Amino acid sequence: MTKYDASSIKILEGLEAVRKRPGMYIGSTDKRGLHHLVWEIVDNAIDEVINGYGDTIKITINPDESITVSDNGRGVPIGMHESGKSTPEVIYTVLHAGGKFESDGYKVSGGLHGVGASVVNALSKKMDVTIYTDGKISNIRFCDGGKVESPLKTIGETKKTGTTVTFLPDYEMFKNTSFSYTTIVERMQESAFLLPNLTVQIEDVTDKKACEFHYENGLVSFVEYINEGKNVLHKVMSFSGVKNDIEVNIALQYSESYNENILSFVNNVKTGDGGSHEVGFKTGITKAFNDYAKANNLIKGRDGNLEGSDVREGLSAVISLKIPERLLQFEGQTKGKLGTPEAKSVTESIIYENLKFFLEENKEVALSILDKALKSKVAREAARKAREAARKGTSKNSKERVLSEKLAKATGRNYEKNELFLVEGDSAGGSAKLYRNRETQAIMPLRGKVLNCEKASTNDIASNAELKQIEYAIGAGLGADFDPKDSNYGKVIIMTDADVDGSHIQILLITFFYRFMRPLIEAGMLYIANPPLYSIEVGNKGKEYIADDDELEERKKTLKGNYKVSRFKGLGEMDAEELYSTTMDPANRRLMRVNLTDAAIAEKRIHLLMGDQVEPRKEWINENVDFTLEDDFRK
Repeated sequence: MTKYDASSIKILEGLEAVRKRPGMYIGSTDKRGLHHLVWEIVDNAIDEVINGYGDTIKITINPDESITVSDNGRGVPIGMHESGKSTPEVIYTVLHAGGKFESDGYKVSGGLHGVGASVVNALSKKMDVTIYTDGKISNIRFCDGGKVESPLKTIGETKKTGTTVTFLPDYEMFKNTSFSYTTIVERMQESAFLLPNLTVQIEDVTDKKACEFHYENGLVSFVEYINEGKNVLHKVMSFSGVKNDIEVNIALQYSESYNENILSFVNNVKTGDGGSHEVGFKTGITKAFNDYAKANNLIKGRDGNLEGSDVREGLSAVISLKIPERLLQFEGQTKGKLGTPEAKSVTESIIYENLKFFLEENKEVALSILDKALKSKVAREAARKAREAARKGTSKNSKERVLSEKLAKATGRNYEKNELFLVEGDSAGGSAKLYRNRETQAIMPLRGKVLNCEKASTNDIASNAELKQIEYAIGAGLGADFDPKDSNYGKVIIMTDADVDGSHIQILLITFFYRFMRPLIEAGMLYIANPPLYSIEVGNKGKEYIADDDELEERKKTLKGNYKVSRFKGLGEMDAEELYSTTMDPANRRLMRVNLTDAAIAEKRIHLLMGDQVEPRKEWINENVDFTLEDDFRK
């Protein structure tokens, strides 16, 4: 046994803790974590803009895969710190050091934790900081995770102010990933929407791409962008107010779609996991519509109130709060959820008072939205009754009858370990049933392509046998009633052929889950199986399996003598044991988890690619997809 005593306890000094456990500070070391480094530096520049200092931020992707972020704010202070080090050295090398802990430094700030700049330095091979302030140009350089390579020194004179940070990530920690121009553009476009006085410039030097964003109409332009191409019911509503030192800005618009899309931000930081402000918004908007409906006899006492899901059907909204430091509470370093209790009551009050007045002054708009909400209420109640009848077995299409023909259930009762495979085709489905782990793996074969749910309602799902079977199998409800905690399976795995038709089925199913079981995706419970594309037989050594073309080319470099390469045309070509061992066995399989990283972009992409407007879809595909013919078997 390894000795365990006082010498076993290690204290990680300075930035060493960040390099030892980077996930604790930036969430992960994949593509998302790599870009989080950019957001940490950008958030510091945005805090300057929010507080009235500077109006321009430029981001440059350099040829050596480093990133430069420049702003024209006040510039990082360059005086000596009480610790005996220069202030920039403290800011970029000491955790929890920054101007955001003193109330007079920043009135409003998104970088609450004050660890961002030093974390980026800790995870970088090189960092160069040039500061323009007090009439001087100053520079300090770091290397190898925050070691001072060149101390702060004056390198010139200037009349401008601002800070320029260039950092080269330590790609030993961020393997198999690189910066994405598109990801940075999409994130910074949001910042431009949120701050009407901000101009954002982005450039990719290597690929010679550049763009600039500036939106005078702020959140109104943001909602118009989200709803572009949709049939909307009215012009964008815009409300704002300040209470208890919390500033609230909201823009919203209803369309003919059945889906809600709410984006929230605090001090320009996206709160992807919601929080108290979103709860307040939803409560206030529901109360405003119910009060208006009752006052105008659109619903009677015996009818019951409209539920939140009814009044949010077809709603796109952006909520942006500015909260002073003393009140600001985020949950976690990545700041995904707002915890400030006061934000709930303030947001609820401001949306309720403003929306109630708007509805009274705009009767035609009010009635069109409420007509949609009332229809949603009727459909919701009918769907709920149908599900209850199915669960009790009293309807002609009871749950048991619907599932008995197709679903091979898992026998285990540990639902977190249970997996539901949605398998393309009866042949592959039959093979999967034969050689599965019966305790944890359930199989549901799918016949062909399912319904495109981009413009479907819950009634459409109820009348579609294939999707209804999936809903009943998962057992956690549908739409607003869906709760991933009630799911019969910890993983839902889409398993299709590795061809165009298989990809199409994947997209149709992902659209269904995004529109009607979105929390399943948000909880990380939806996966795509990756069956091998090739098998190789080398002499008498048996088969080995290859995932894709790139892996095949690498393997060919190491092969000697005679060998045979075979390409699978579909899952049905594998026998039951082969299908299990390559694609279903947890010890060998490869699964891709479906993540939702940007709700606004996901909303636009799904509507664009799965909607009924052909020309915008064709234009996007031509601009973003490379069509090349690569087939070794035709040579």
